[in-house]
Amino acid sequence: MLNVDIIKASLLLSLLAFSLILLSACSSTVRVEDAALAEESLTVSSDLVSSQPVIPPKPRLQTDLSVGSPDLKWWRESMKRRDERINWWQDARFGCFIHWNASSLLAGEWKGEVYMGYAEHIQRMAQITQKEYSEEAISKFNPTEFDAEVWARVIKDAGMHYVVITAKHHDGFAMWDTEVSEYNIVDATPFGRDPIAELKAACDKYGLYFGVYYSHAFDWGEPNGVGNDWEWHNPGGNRGLFGGLHWFDEHPELVPKYRQYLEEKSIPQVVELIQKYDPDLIWFDTASKMPLEETLRVLKVVRETKPDIVVNSRVTFQGTVDFRDNHFGDYLSTGDRAVIFRPVNEPWETCPTTNESYGYHQHDKSHKTPDYLIKVLARAVAKGGNILLNMGPMGNGQIDPADVKIFEGIGRWMDVNGVSIIDAGRTTLTVQPWGESTLSGNRLYLQVFDWPKDGIIRIGGLNTSIMQAYMLNDASKTQLGHRRLDRQTVELTLGGSEPSIGHAVVVLDVEDATDVDDHRLVSTQMDTLLHGFDSEMLGLGYNYGDGKVNRDYIAGWNGQNQKLIWKVYLLKPAVFDLSLEYERIGAPGDFRVTVGDQVFQATTKGEANKAWFSDYTTQLLGRLELPAGKHILEFAPVGSPTRELLRFRALHLKPEHAER
Repeated sequence: MLNVDIIKASLLLSLLAFSLILLSACSSTVRVEDAALAEESLTVSSDLVSSQPVIPPKPRLQTDLSVGSPDLKWWRESMKRRDERINWWQDARFGCFIHWNASSLLAGEWKGEVYMGYAEHIQRMAQITQKEYSEEAISKFNPTEFDAEVWARVIKDAGMHYVVITAKHHDGFAMWDTEVSEYNIVDATPFGRDPIAELKAACDKYGLYFGVYYSHAFDWGEPNGVGNDWEWHNPGGNRGLFGGLHWFDEHPELVPKYRQYLEEKSIPQVVELIQKYDPDLIWFDTASKMPLEETLRVLKVVRETKPDIVVNSRVTFQGTVDFRDNHFGDYLSTGDRAVIFRPVNEPWETCPTTNESYGYHQHDKSHKTPDYLIKVLARAVAKGGNILLNMGPMGNGQIDPADVKIFEGIGRWMDVNGVSIIDAGRTTLTVQPWGESTLSGNRLYLQVFDWPKDGIIRIGGLNTSIMQAYMLNDASKTQLGHRRLDRQTVELTLGGSEPSIGHAVVVLDVEDATDVDDHRLVSTQMDTLLHGFDSEMLGLGYNYGDGKVNRDYIAGWNGQNQKLIWKVYLLKPAVFDLSLEYERIGAPGDFRVTVGDQVFQATTKGEANKAWFSDYTTQLLGRLELPAGKHILEFAPVGSPTRELLRFRALHLKPEHAER
């Protein structure tokens, strides 16, 4: 039998090679997050690419996973039509994710105990046996208040253009009339209706693209499915049996058992969903639970069944926590609940939630405001992404009133400003002191998150000439006054007043939207946050937080020529308090921030933190004096840390004497 470590390394090399086909040669960090919040990081350098055959150990499928493999010719051929295939999806820009199944009836509570987190994971969190789950959730699930047309209207009125609903989540229960298994909503519940068919018809009626979510590699309801380790001693669960995340490398002899699950349930149901409902998109999840060669079989069947269906990156090698580029899908899925994003040079999508659970959770009252989610939407589009905003309907079939209120608020803003989202994409401008921007041709949409007290904003990095400027909410298109302050800066006077919901949007038609400067304007009037995700990263070995709140960081510091840089400029001299925001996760270590001849060297403080979610430390570094003009700020470790130095979030520049 081949050495397992060699096989694991070879598979990683092969995956990297495929990322080079998709994008460009670069260092790639793989970060894996499973539903139980396990974490593992692996770093692969781009110079370790092998063209030798990469074949898993027997009795795993003897598929050659190397670059250029004849076994993967079908995939390379399918990617030739990728751009054409995803065209509708990119134009749609804003969609609705729906997590709804029998777990919605339990609503995050089991036998009087509340389980915070993902309510749709209640079976796993409470370790409910299949018999109990069937008796207390499945057999009592009767969502008589479900009305697909009401759902479709709420979604449409929110300004969304596509829908993805859970056809089968990790509990293995089918939310449609499947012939593959009797474990479905028609045969196993008193409801007896097919909500997937009804929602598909409603989406067609209201002009919404329709997609289905299918958990293809993770199934707690099947003895041969991966994940249920509390009842059937299966791998892929919280207990980390048989080697944990890489059980199929440590114990390849177990794979045939779980291959049987794919062949008898997962693949037949995927084919059935496509043939029966003709979805525009299929959204897979948690593929890291199964070997790569097995999940590739699922993708191949999808391509054979409907070549033009759009497929997300989680169909294979699921770990999308750090926007990693190794995948075989049509676009990149972020980690769950990401709201802060680093630049990605391919189509991508984030899937935030209205609260902190995907499924309905009666005890989770952490709902975001429409204003907050509108800003997340604008930030995503500014970096070229889609947003699939999740709601979790209740067990009776109604949409949670809290979600209806959020969707209505977003819809009121989208009625006026939706063109700046749906008809726009990645901007050419840097991050601005007052917010972000989106772009359509030579039309910039200025997303003014922070309305200035004097009604004046300064647009940094804009070299090109302005043809016209007006508020998007002004039907008369009254032209806004503006004047050029220097080669790259324009001062513009806003019209009207700050909106009551969301933020203001300015339409800025310019001569050439590509004629911009890459230096970011630093305000002397308000604090500037120089986020790590907005830096230029030099060196190799980085890994990244998934973009959740308190997980928007850069890690993997090894000191080998690593450096973050930000290009900035000022219109006038200013003095700032310079601070670093970070998490210390190892032994104390030294770092420095350099701006010209000013050097700020310090040692990380506080207690080392190894938790996934925690508050950052903000450490004052000193007084930074900057003259007018262009500057480069640099952050780097001192020496070569032998252990993780920190999780870097941002530098903060706080003006010593703000003008307002």
